[in-house]
Amino acid sequence: MNVVVTGAAGFVGSHLVDRLVSEGAHVIAVDNLLTGKLANLEDAIGRGRCTYVFADVSDGSAVQRLVLDVTRDIDEIYHLASPASPEAYGAFPWQTLCVNSLGTMAMLDLAGTTGARMLYTSTSEVYGDPLEHPQRETYFGNVNPIGPRACYDEGKRFGEAAVSVARATRGVDARLVRIFNCYGPRMDTADGRLIPALFTAASSGAPFPLHGDGSQTRSLTYVDDLVSGLLCVLRAAMPNFTPVNLGAEDERTVAEIAHAVARVAGVPYETISLESRPEDPRRRKPVIDIARSLGWSPVTSLETGLAHTYAWYTGQLAQENAA
Repeated sequence: MNVVVTGAAGFVGSHLVDRLVSEGAHVIAVDNLLTGKLANLEDAIGRGRCTYVFADVSDGSAVQRLVLDVTRDIDEIYHLASPASPEAYGAFPWQTLCVNSLGTMAMLDLAGTTGARMLYTSTSEVYGDPLEHPQRETYFGNVNPIGPRACYDEGKRFGEAAVSVARATRGVDARLVRIFNCYGPRMDTADGRLIPALFTAASSGAPFPLHGDGSQTRSLTYVDDLVSGLLCVLRAAMPNFTPVNLGAEDERTVAEIAHAVARVAGVPYETISLESRPEDPRRRKPVIDIARSLGWSPVTSLETGLAHTYAWYTGQLAQENAA
């Protein structure tokens, strides 16, 4: 089986590549390294079942040519390319818009040309600061189209519309998932998201940085569980088109998550208050009835996932400090 993964050198993308290679697939890993790291693909490339393609997915004709130069026999496409943290899409807002609009249309064109089945990875951020809790796929969201997060939130909403139209008018077998907060090894230690920030503080003996009062909630999914969800949704029989939430139902406050990190790291619980992020969602928890009906639900507890992640982080930070 030949599989295309965009955003392949990123956090989630590289774990997906590893899983696909372990299944025996040949992966065409596409990434322009705007936020990804080629080191994340070293193992897959070394096993001889991963071809890396340096390309900007937003440049539709170029990326399609480069992929088709590798093979025209493509079975699956996973479109993950996009900056994903507030710091990343805040630094690259135009690129974020482009990869989720032009890039998604390019991948849909490639799926139409090759007959491949495609999965688009959207986000729980399409719900904005939700007025419905927990969030079902039928909820339309509470999003500011010109706010500080708009490049990401509205970029993903456009991508969803593109998938819907390509299915309805062009016969493309495309699906989409809405990913809730995910964590695990290979998250950028400096990307500013909650888990990297907490682990970086724990490793350096600094207080835990909490935006706002720490009462906002998140539902964190370990990356291995998320990868299983991506594979499940793309490969399941889905006669009716619907977005699919992928996330954990274990809703915790940010302060509770920081307490859990302190226990895993074996450090005192001390915090420093930071200004609240603009338009930061107050509550986040998915309804995953659709995913469960397809055969998926997360199996890794927060404490177990944090332990695995912290073990990786301590090793990663040691390497960075030694460099």
